[in-house]
Amino acid sequence: MLRRLALQDMAIVRRLELELQAGFSVLTGETGAGKSILIDALQFVLGERADASRVREGAARAEVSAEFDTPAALHAWLHEGGFDPGADGLLLLRRVVDAQGRSRAWINGSAATVAQLREVGDALVEIHGQHAWQHLTRAGSARALLDAHAGIDTAPLQAAWQHWRTQLQALERARTQQASLAQERERLAWQIAELDRLAPQPGEWDSLNAEQGRLAHGQALVDAARSALQALDEGEPAAAALASRALDALQDVVRHDARLQPVVEVLMAAQVQLQDAAHTLHAYLGHADPDPERLAELDQRIGAWLSLARRFRRPPEELAVLLQGWKDALRELDAGADLPALEAACSRAEAVWREAARAVSAQRLKAAAPLAASVTQAMQQLGMAGGRFEVALVPLAAPESQGLEAVELRMAGHAGATPRALGKVASGGELSRLALAVAVTTSRAMASAAGDSPATLIFDEIDAGVGGQVADQVGRLMKELGRTAQVLAVTHLAQVAACADQHFVVSKAEEAGQVSSRAVAVAGEGRVAEIARMLGGERLAGTSRAHAAAMLASNNRTEPPDE
Repeated sequence: MLRRLALQDMAIVRRLELELQAGFSVLTGETGAGKSILIDALQFVLGERADASRVREGAARAEVSAEFDTPAALHAWLHEGGFDPGADGLLLLRRVVDAQGRSRAWINGSAATVAQLREVGDALVEIHGQHAWQHLTRAGSARALLDAHAGIDTAPLQAAWQHWRTQLQALERARTQQASLAQERERLAWQIAELDRLAPQPGEWDSLNAEQGRLAHGQALVDAARSALQALDEGEPAAAALASRALDALQDVVRHDARLQPVVEVLMAAQVQLQDAAHTLHAYLGHADPDPERLAELDQRIGAWLSLARRFRRPPEELAVLLQGWKDALRELDAGADLPALEAACSRAEAVWREAARAVSAQRLKAAAPLAASVTQAMQQLGMAGGRFEVALVPLAAPESQGLEAVELRMAGHAGATPRALGKVASGGELSRLALAVAVTTSRAMASAAGDSPATLIFDEIDAGVGGQVADQVGRLMKELGRTAQVLAVTHLAQVAACADQHFVVSKAEEAGQVSSRAVAVAGEGRVAEIARMLGGERLAGTSRAHAAAMLASNNRTEPPDE
């Protein structure tokens, strides 16, 4: 529920604040007083487009804040978005736009995007404008209305449709590109055959070069190892023998001076390491005979690597990765050119989509009649006695992403008339009243589904073009709706205003040389005066005031809405 709406320096508003209650509230005032600015401000703070024209002339920026009760359904969303839900159960939305058209937004004090404002706004407010009937004539809007009323989630249907489209596109590509795919396959197969004869393995190029280098310098390695072994262990004098002699000399005297002990320990370690080195050299020389045949094999394989690397213009070390890449590409090409497999995949995708579409069709069919009956019932109270509303499901000649049928809204304005598509109904007054009937019906459903926090429903001059007894019924319908939801209506009808639980009068006056709009809550004599103005203006002030007082007295006898 909307608790507070505050504006500063927006359009012709210098500063304005509304404290709203549960039930049915109205905004009234002379044409041009600024009633629509309040609705525009609410839409602005809920994510509508921002531009510099919203800023009051001479001001640096416009600012709007709105305070709502936090619906339970938004708690998880707030946590996931990093917005503190607050301990008081209130949700504060704030947005500013400067004179250059740049805007910023916050949710509970944390910076937010315009998309996040729109998302949270969808869960808080539903707005019905004075031209609401126009969207009812559009097929997409009619379908969306029925789906929303029925609680249908079309996301799985859309996903299945997209998958089917993707499979169809792959099949069509394969059919139209058979010749080019065959050429590409032939080229890949030849390249793979060339490299397969070499069968390069990952890391093999480095291994081949290391082994070839070792065998190519085999004699030099043997000679060096023998010279090192001679110096270490077999020569005269040998390093191992000299180290042993030095160790023997010190061990005889170290007990007389502890400072020699570290030297003794170093020599002992050196003696062990020299022995290990000699042992390793002995083992190396035992297996270090030159192998000219293996060297020739290595030279031949390295030459083959280099030849293919030059042919395919790649570094030799990349041949193994190149071969695997070509094999992967060939497998994908074979799969893409397998028409029977693609046709089977396409058929499976279509079957999944059609199953989802039939399920959605069944849900729409189940919901269409109750929705039509509810709107028809509301029409009887709006000056269309005997009128009838229909929600028709029209099979499509070809399937579409939204299902197997189009949704067409039809109406008959009076008894005996044949329901026709709304786009063919001539009377604008009938269409406006029908839009109101639809709005009330769907808003009731929204209110009943709102759970612990009443929904906020905005009716922006949706009652334009009606009067008399119909206006009385409009007021009663909105008052009734206010028992389960918070309803805010902008109206020019005294009959509607008289039914409200809370009444604001919007007016404009000159302040500091500029025209400024303000809104004041009225009650008692102030409210009687406003209803009288709406009824007859100044010319019949006495009669209008008496009539206004009677209307208010009559509506005050109605049980007040629950807080």
